[in-house]
Amino acid sequence: MIQGTKIRLRALEHDDLPHFVRWINDPETRRFMVLRYPLSMTEEEKWWQGFLQRENDHVFAIEAEDGTYIGNVGLHDIEPENRRAELGIIIGDKAHWGQGYGTDAVSALLRWAFEYLNLNRISLRVYDYNERAIGCYQKCGFRHEGTMRQARYADGQYHDEWIMGVLRDEFLEMQKETG
Repeated sequence: MIQGTKIRLRALEHDDLPHFVRWINDPETRRFMVLRYPLSMTEEEKWWQGFLQRENDHVFAIEAEDGTYIGNVGLHDIEPENRRAELGIIIGDKAHWGQGYGTDAVSALLRWAFEYLNLNRISLRVYDYNERAIGCYQKCGFRHEGTMRQARYADGQYHDEWIMGVLRDEFLEMQKETG
């Protein structure tokens, strides 16, 4: 288990899948995700079987202080040789949006990635209209590194996709400063 201030990260369990399917099937939640279409439990089961075989992904369930399962956060496409990975997060339980749970989960995962896995760089992709997520990432030390122009079509218009990244030294220095 990885402990944050407001959250704890635990191993993802098979019993978590119905929650995730419910979250993905909510259009408001899915709007911020790469996934475009609703997902069946059968499709999620197929993903689960593949996930169990992957060695370059670590996905954790996010639990609030009271033990409520509120989302997932993970590192994907981990490259030990290059000491880098890509971060993904979903706070699927909308009752927990905008309360700092995502920031705490990302910070806890970054601490683990840099100190335990000895990674040097974590990157992510975010749509320019996801202001809440961008704010979270910036609080955790991520910097805007590039833009894929008009990479997402949503709500009747094109949107940019940002590439953001944080380096180990930047994150650890920021952690010292904020204590």
